[in-house]
Amino acid sequence: MKLKHPPSSSSQTLTSTASSHDATLLVRETLRISADLASAPPSPSVSVERRPEVASFGLNDRQFVDSSLRLLCCEEIDGRRWKYFADESVNCGSQPLKKNAIRAVSLQSPQAPVEEFIGFIRSYVVPEGFPGSVTPSYVPYMTWRALKHFFGGAMGVFTTQTLLNSVGVSKHRATPGAIAINWILKDGAGRVGKMLYARQGKKFDYDLKQLRFAGDLLMELGAGVELVTAVVPQFFLPLACAANVAKNVGAVTSTSTRTPIYKAFAKGENIGDVTAKGECVGNLADLLGTGLSIMIAKRNPSLVKTFSLLSFGYVFSSYQEVKSVVLHTLNRARFTVAVESFLRTGRVPTLQDGNSRENIFSFPWKKHRPIVLGPRFREAFQDPNSYLAVKPIFEKEQYIVSYNPFKGNIYVLLKDQAKSDDVLKAAFHGHVLLHIIRSSTDKQSSSRKQREDELSASLLSTADLQAHVIESYKMVSALYMPFKSKAKEQGWVMSESLLNPGRARLCEMVK
Repeated sequence: MKLKHPPSSSSQTLTSTASSHDATLLVRETLRISADLASAPPSPSVSVERRPEVASFGLNDRQFVDSSLRLLCCEEIDGRRWKYFADESVNCGSQPLKKNAIRAVSLQSPQAPVEEFIGFIRSYVVPEGFPGSVTPSYVPYMTWRALKHFFGGAMGVFTTQTLLNSVGVSKHRATPGAIAINWILKDGAGRVGKMLYARQGKKFDYDLKQLRFAGDLLMELGAGVELVTAVVPQFFLPLACAANVAKNVGAVTSTSTRTPIYKAFAKGENIGDVTAKGECVGNLADLLGTGLSIMIAKRNPSLVKTFSLLSFGYVFSSYQEVKSVVLHTLNRARFTVAVESFLRTGRVPTLQDGNSRENIFSFPWKKHRPIVLGPRFREAFQDPNSYLAVKPIFEKEQYIVSYNPFKGNIYVLLKDQAKSDDVLKAAFHGHVLLHIIRSSTDKQSSSRKQREDELSASLLSTADLQAHVIESYKMVSALYMPFKSKAKEQGWVMSESLLNPGRARLCEMVK
């Protein structure tokens, strides 16, 4: 029996070298075959199994039925959804994915041309995220705004044509340079009027709707004056200057009240988008009105009838436009609606109801107001007795409320330490006192005879005044906080008020 000897060390080395060489060749061949299979298109006869995340998205394209696709994320743009996939077939070894390794797949079928056109228009006339990005009052406001600009653009054709004809008739012997000077003077007068009216400043915040509507009325007045130049062309320059002043004042009002209105529509930080789309709607309607007016003007219609019709449409649209705005702040008109409703029914009106009941024709320059907030002392009191009678009642308050029977007004004087909430409470107290006096007057009017002696009437009014003020003070102490609470529940902003008080303040006397 012969024993087998183990192989020598040299033969072991040869065997190991051969085995290593074969392994290397095997690995290289395997990589080559894998690369060929990855780059080659799939055979039609071969059934390729879909990966679950690809098969579940309803992808019909053959290029997306590859098992090398991997879902990355989902995206939504203007209501359309996209899914992004990573194509692992272009991954080479340990190298990162190339630029073309991400494929986007739309989950919607291609839109019809009409739908694409509608989407294009929507991107210009409505804010992104509409209707969720704006308040419900945005749609009626923009509807009436578009109609107003439509009528305004239509009237612009007739007024411009009239002005050109008037300057040509009145200056038929003048040189073109003289006509140009008249036109420049007309525009210069308008700019001066615009600068002077801009001093109103803060009133555009206090009485936004009232001034907006008044500005549109001035625009119509200016347009009417421009048409008058056709009747008296010899007075072209003064009439055109007056018309341009009125129209520029209206333009200042429109510009100054634009931002607060758009701010009321924006639900988030999208006021720029809301403003841009709103102006686009106005310009589009203006262009349509101008085009229609040009076609009508070619038929030489009656100037008076055409202007009357367009003017009525403009003013009516302007009124409805302003009425459709829903503001959250309390100015004089909305505060009056809220307090009177609370005193009668115990409820504060909603934002929509309070804004709809606001008096648009209560212009800031209106002199007679039943409640005067922040007046001069001499306006509120005619004699010292009436002041000394009510002063002790308001020792702990930052205001004094009084009634002047000779003027028939409630006067609310503010102290120099009065804050925003003090002004709000003082105005509330004024409405409560007015409510008490009116109720008392209605009850006593049938049994109380009118006295002709002013002195006895004054003394009686002073005695009645003190009793009414004490009664109103008790009511305010009990009702003011519930009023604020209910107003906040309805969405009214109570932290800031736009009640526009006068600048006079009562100060402590320095001994």
